[in-house]
Amino acid sequence: MNLAQITYSGGDSSLFESISNDIVEKGYSIRPYALPEELTHLLLNHIIELPTEKFKRAGIGRAKDHMINDFIRTDEISWITSNNQASCAWITWAESLQAYLNRRLFLGLFSFESHFAHYAKGDFYKKHKDAFKGEGNRVLSVVVYLNQHWSADDGGELVIYDKKIPTSAVVDNSKIKVLPSFGTIVVFLSEEFPHEVLPAKRDRFSIAGWFRLNNSIDNNIDPPN
Repeated sequence: MNLAQITYSGGDSSLFESISNDIVEKGYSIRPYALPEELTHLLLNHIIELPTEKFKRAGIGRAKDHMINDFIRTDEISWITSNNQASCAWITWAESLQAYLNRRLFLGLFSFESHFAHYAKGDFYKKHKDAFKGEGNRVLSVVVYLNQHWSADDGGELVIYDKKIPTSAVVDNSKIKVLPSFGTIVVFLSEEFPHEVLPAKRDRFSIAGWFRLNNSIDNNIDPPN
């Protein structure tokens, strides 16, 4: 039995239920140190060992609209495929979450895509949405952090903007800040929550992923396999 089978044979059901409840109640879920420890270490070791040439400057937009824009984001990414133990274990975990959310919330999630992300010191990703209503098929965004011994002084927070939380002239409660600490999981509705990544004082590693709907037209599957 391999690592994926040992770790993901139904043992995460309580975590998945908590994520489901959060999505129903708030539209987002923040679960510190929740990713299975074995998987988190496996992914961290893999991303650290990835050759530099495997990472590419991240851009904005897709297909013909894709472009590099240093004013919007400065991170680098490496798309995840099932060609190594760490990636296979991650995809297995994500597919387990997908199946659970489909059973529990009837979301009709069809597929999953994800990439490793490396933010060097000072890198950022300004306020944006992962999907816009009527323009995409990303339903849920998933972020997992792979940074050990991270403190508030290191910066690099994910900021989620929740328009349902009232603000005042004194306090802006609509900004939800998440430290990118080891094993922390964030899941949110892609169309509903603008978010940004603040600059960090040291290298910052994460995974960003998206559960998608099937926008098949004339028997052509979107996204393709």
